[in-house]
Amino acid sequence: MPKLMIIIACFLVASCTHTGSQRQTQEIPRGVPEDVGMSSEGLNKIDELAQQYIEDGRIPGIVVGISKHNKVIYLKAHGILEEKTQAPMPEDAIFIMASSTKPVIGVAAMILVDDGLISLDDPVSKYIPEYANLQVAVPLKSGKASKMASKSNNKAKAKQKATGQSKAKAISKAKAQGKNQKPPAYRLVPADRPLTIHHLLTHTAGVGTRGGLGTAIGGYNAKPTDTLASWAPRLAARPLDFQPGTRRAYSPGDGLKVVQRVIEIASGMPVNKFIQSRILDPLDMKDTHFAVPEDKLYRMPTRFNNKAKGDGKVFGEENGSTYASGAGGLFSTTRDYLRFQQMLVNKGTLFRQQILKPETVATMTSNQVGDLATTAAKGGPGHGAGYTIGITLDQKTARGGHIIGTYSWGGAAGTISWTTPSEELTLVYMVQRPSDLHTKIAAAVRDAIID
Repeated sequence: MPKLMIIIACFLVASCTHTGSQRQTQEIPRGVPEDVGMSSEGLNKIDELAQQYIEDGRIPGIVVGISKHNKVIYLKAHGILEEKTQAPMPEDAIFIMASSTKPVIGVAAMILVDDGLISLDDPVSKYIPEYANLQVAVPLKSGKASKMASKSNNKAKAKQKATGQSKAKAISKAKAQGKNQKPPAYRLVPADRPLTIHHLLTHTAGVGTRGGLGTAIGGYNAKPTDTLASWAPRLAARPLDFQPGTRRAYSPGDGLKVVQRVIEIASGMPVNKFIQSRILDPLDMKDTHFAVPEDKLYRMPTRFNNKAKGDGKVFGEENGSTYASGAGGLFSTTRDYLRFQQMLVNKGTLFRQQILKPETVATMTSNQVGDLATTAAKGGPGHGAGYTIGITLDQKTARGGHIIGTYSWGGAAGTISWTTPSEELTLVYMVQRPSDLHTKIAAAVRDAIID
């Protein structure tokens, strides 16, 4: 190789290394609220609200982060990490994200759309053949209910036997879900359209929905030894809760776990590795994990850390795709998730790291379900839904009163985030005990906007 070429090559390597080092240490700059059209006095109301809820014993502590126009204008920890230790809440506390993980799996799927490896309109059966020729559970309403129910139940029992699902397991699942009464009489009908990735990402698939008929009669629990590769195909034998695309009903876990398996097949990587390499590493989300490293466990409540219970396992311990859950498997910090949200505000880019194309972010964060979300439990009047997020379409009628265009999502443990594109504003609220505090903070933040 000519000497000049060697010099150029060395320069490029050094430049790339230097750029990578800068990326890993670069933080969203801090800013003064007034410089980005916010009131410091208004944001100070967050401190008062937090203190009130802590003193009332409604939460032990929280961490809240707010950015506007690419500047962090509020990032504070309040209260304690947990009652057991009385340790002060650290700003870098690690929280169980629960369903706040869902937008991350949504972004992972949209990355593959950008890569041309999947399409939102693709039938799931293109990747998992078992999802062809699905059936839908339909409740009976006629006088022939008893006869048809018996016939349908016999077919269901035969399917259970074929897939190794015993009556005892079905009963066990029903009890675990608090469903102690028998499901209504039903019949099975063919799905009238293919189940697509779009359906799964918008909760319009009828897969494992809360209170769904097919879910109640089907069973099909994942075993501790299952991976997505072994379990997702088996789940296809369970009837859908409704015809795909006709309703919107929340699927706490199953629907997006099927998406995870599609991601694994299309990318050729375990989903947790894909998320790590295409989202977490480029965004320098250094404290976001499917398995919290042992040297970071002190930053999360001990009740969520199985090592503290002496069984030798970290909650959410990484084992291929067995424990990697896009439905609720991540742990994260306010700082990290603020970076994730800021990337979306910036139309897919943060610190020159392009995660998604601008048009893909626009698709993900715009209403994709018509008026189906207006009657859904995870929605209501004035709400729409994008891919793995809810969207405010009418500020006056929508629950929460967010500005039109705001998209948000939360988790069962209390974490929630919302972003208002028109204001280039995003907020991350981290807590491990649900309450209505986040709605009061949201109102305080809206009131603090001064231009």
